[in-house]
Amino acid sequence: MIKCPVCGMENLESSQYCDECGNALDSTTSAAAANEDAPVYQSANPTSFGVSAVDDEPPSESDSFEKEKQSVNGAHATLIIERGESVGTEFTLSTDESTIGRWDADNGIFPDVDLDSHDPEAKVSRRHARIRRGSGKYMIEDLGSTNGTFVNRGRRLIPGNAHLLNDGDEIIVGKTFLRFYVNDQAASS
Repeated sequence: MIKCPVCGMENLESSQYCDECGNALDSTTSAAAANEDAPVYQSANPTSFGVSAVDDEPPSESDSFEKEKQSVNGAHATLIIERGESVGTEFTLSTDESTIGRWDADNGIFPDVDLDSHDPEAKVSRRHARIRRGSGKYMIEDLGSTNGTFVNRGRRLIPGNAHLLNDGDEIIVGKTFLRFYVNDQAASS
């Protein structure tokens, strides 16, 4: 069993994330947690609030393959579900502004990244977040969601405040964990 250093929850050895709080786990987590002097986290790029995010595992060869595969059909970026329902489901972003949320025909809500069928507990708001592309940069903002938007496990984003989004960043909406990738062709344009 791997003990989460954040909440203390016992997780299976094969777990990558804590089942209770969602903290990233690795094979050294339980050993490091047993030794208080051992660092569990390494500093990463600071979030928009100056809080250091947790380093995740480096991208695997399959991640690189997925990025290259998505460079077609005018898609400039890709979101891939990493945790939650439907792990591995991909959403391509092909416009300069894309919304993340849940489909609601009765109220005329049709998000570009529709997580309705991937979010059985309805933890994702109908209008949850928006990703914008401009001047070669990507920004994400929370749209006043109930359960918040998080980037790289930093603090909850303040609704309406744009946050810089980089290739490989993790985005958490509700209980759905997404990985953001910029397609290589889009980065050069």
